Amino acid sequence: MDSVNATSREAQESRARILESGVLESSIASATQGVLGFQQSDGHWVFELEADCTIPAEYILLRHYLAEPVDAVLEAKLGNYLRRVQGAHGGWPLVHDGEFDMSASVKSYFALKMIGDSVDAPHMVRAREAIHARGGAINSNVFTRFLLAMFGVMTWRAVPVLPIEIVLLPFWSPFHLNKISYWARTTMVPLMVLAALKPLAKNPKGVGIDELFLQDPRSIGMTAKAPHQSRAWFVLFRALDGILRVIEPMFPKSLRQRAIDAALAFIEERLNGEDGMGAIYPPMANIVMMYDALGKDENYPPRAVTRRGIDKLLVFNGDEAYCQPCVSPVWDTTLTAHALLEAGGDTAMPAAKQGLDWLIPKQELEVKGDWAVKRPDVRPGGWAFQYNNAYYPDLDDTAVVVMSMDRMRREHGATGYDAAIDRGREWIEGMQSDDGGWAAFDVNNLEYYLNNIPFSDHGALLDPPTEDVTARCISMLAQLGETETTSKHVADGVAYLRKTQHPEGSWYGRWGMNFIYGTWSVLCALNMAGVRHDDPMIRKAADWLASIQNKDGGWGEDAVSYRLDYKGWEAAPSTASQTAWALLALMAAGEVDHPAVARGVEYLIATQNKKGLWDEQRYTATGFPRVFYLRYHGYPKFFPLWALARYRNLRNTNSRVVGVGM
Repeated sequence: MDSVNATSREAQESRARILESGVLESSIASATQGVLGFQQSDGHWVFELEADCTIPAEYILLRHYLAEPVDAVLEAKLGNYLRRVQGAHGGWPLVHDGEFDMSASVKSYFALKMIGDSVDAPHMVRAREAIHARGGAINSNVFTRFLLAMFGVMTWRAVPVLPIEIVLLPFWSPFHLNKISYWARTTMVPLMVLAALKPLAKNPKGVGIDELFLQDPRSIGMTAKAPHQSRAWFVLFRALDGILRVIEPMFPKSLRQRAIDAALAFIEERLNGEDGMGAIYPPMANIVMMYDALGKDENYPPRAVTRRGIDKLLVFNGDEAYCQPCVSPVWDTTLTAHALLEAGGDTAMPAAKQGLDWLIPKQELEVKGDWAVKRPDVRPGGWAFQYNNAYYPDLDDTAVVVMSMDRMRREHGATGYDAAIDRGREWIEGMQSDDGGWAAFDVNNLEYYLNNIPFSDHGALLDPPTEDVTARCISMLAQLGETETTSKHVADGVAYLRKTQHPEGSWYGRWGMNFIYGTWSVLCALNMAGVRHDDPMIRKAADWLASIQNKDGGWGEDAVSYRLDYKGWEAAPSTASQTAWALLALMAAGEVDHPAVARGVEYLIATQNKKGLWDEQRYTATGFPRVFYLRYHGYPKFFPLWALARYRNLRNTNSRVVGVGM
C-alpha cells in the first residue's frame, strides 16, 4: 500500500510541476507556432511523406529504362540518400534502423550501380555480401522480379502469368479487378499490358546485376510460396499459373487487342492529370513504361502528363533527394486542424479555419469511383488523401475531415460546413461493409483467397475492413450525435470492435504502427459512442497501454509487430507520435489522472526541440504490413501538440471527459 501511495504522490507532484510551472503552456505555445510555420499560403498543410529506399531506387531505374537524358546533379542527390539509408547489415531496410530486406537491397544496389557507383566501392561490396549471405537476389519479391524481367536480368518465366484478358472477366468470376484493392487494381492494369508486350528496358549503359545471384538469373523459375499463403490455395493457383503459361500464347490476337484496348480505356478514364492514376507512384511509373512499350513517345499527352506528375513527387533536402510514394495534403491539413482546434488561441483558430475552408472544394461530389461497383446507389461525398484522386476517396480522411469541420462549427460557430458534413456522413454510412467494419477505400473487399495467388506474395492485394478505419468512422458518427442505441451503423461497428480486440487488450493498427495506433483509434471511438469507461473492453485496453510505457515515459512500437509469428508485445524506442497516440488513448478512456499520462506528458516536454517540434527518425505509419512503411514528417509536429493541449484542457475542466471523436 505504501508503494501505491508513493506512486500516487509522485504522479500528483508531477502533474503540479507541469501545470503550475507554466512549462506545459509554454510547450503548447511553442509547438503551435512551429506548426503554423508550415502552413501554405492558401491555408493547407502538406508535409513530406517518406517511404523506404525502393521508390527513389525505382525512380532512378525508370529514367534509365526510358533512356532519359542523364541528370547528374539529380542522380548524385538520389545516390546520397540511398547511401545514407543503407543499414549496418550491409543491405537496405524498410524502416529506419530496420532489418535487411532483400528486394529493397537489390533495387538500391541496382540503382547505385546504374548511376555509376563502382561494384568495388566498400558500400557496394557490403551490400553484395549481405545479399549473397541471404541466398542471393533469387529471393526478391514479385514486383522486383517484374522490374528485373523488363531489364532482361531475369526471364518472364520468373514472374507470375498476368494475362491482360483478365480485364474482360465478368464480375462473377473468381478474379475480377473490383475484387482487389484500389492500389492493386491501378498498379496491375498497366503492369498487365507490360506483361503482354514483354518490353525490354532501353538501359543505354547496359547495366546488369548478375553478380547478385548465386545462379544464372535467367535459369530462375517462379517464386516460392509466401509465408502468409495457404499451401492448398497456393498449389491450386500455381497449377493454374502453369496452365496459363502454356495456353496464353494461343489466345486469339483479336482478344488480346480487345483486352489491351479495355485496359487503356480504364487507365485513360482515371489518368487524373499530373496527380496520376490512383495518385500513387507505382501505377504512374507502370503507365509511363506501358506507353513507351506501346510506341508512344515522351510527347504523347497521357504519357507526358503522367511523367511530369512523377517528378512532382521528388523532395530535395540539401545534397540529398528522394521520391515520395504520394503526397498527403488532405490528411495533413485535417489532422493539423484538429491539433490547432485543441490548442486554441488567437492565431491557431484562424489558421485552422483557413485549412478547413481549403478542404471544402476538395470533397468529391460528382464522380462515382470504383467503390460504386459494390455501392451503386450511394452518392459520392468523400475526400481523397492526395490533392486530387476522384476515383479513390479515402474513408479515413473523410471521417477525420468531417469531425474537424463539425468541431469548428460547434465550438466556434463557424458556418459553411453543413453541406460538406452531411454528404461526408452519407457516404461513410453507405460504405460500411457487411461485417460491421469499414475499409479504407472499398466495401466488402473480403475475397481473402486472392492473397494466395502467386502475384500476391506481398499479402496486400485486398482492402478489407480494419479496426482503425472502423473506429474513425464510428468516432465521426458518434460526434455527429449517433449512439449504439440510435444508429445501426454505430451498433454494428462497435460489435465489430468488440470481436476484434486482442486478448491482452489492444487493437490492430492497419495504417499506423501498430497496436498503439489501433488502440488509440478504438478508444477514441468507444468513448465518443458512449461505451462506459468501466466497460471491461476499455479497462483492458487502458491497462495494456499503461503496461507498455517505456522507462523514459514515452511509448514506441516497431514494424516487427506486424510479423506473422507475433507472440506479444516487444519494446521499442519511444517516439513523439506514438507517445501522443498513447496519451490521447488513455485520456479518451478517462485516465487523464493516471500516473502514466503525467510521465508521457513530461516525456514530450523534455524531448521538444528548439523549434517547438519533435525530432523523429523512426517510421510510425504503415503502407502495407511487412512490405511497405511510411514516415509522415508531420506526425511528430501535430500529434504531440494535440496530446499536450488535450491534457491541459482536461486538467482545466471538472468533467475530465473527452467530448470529441478524436
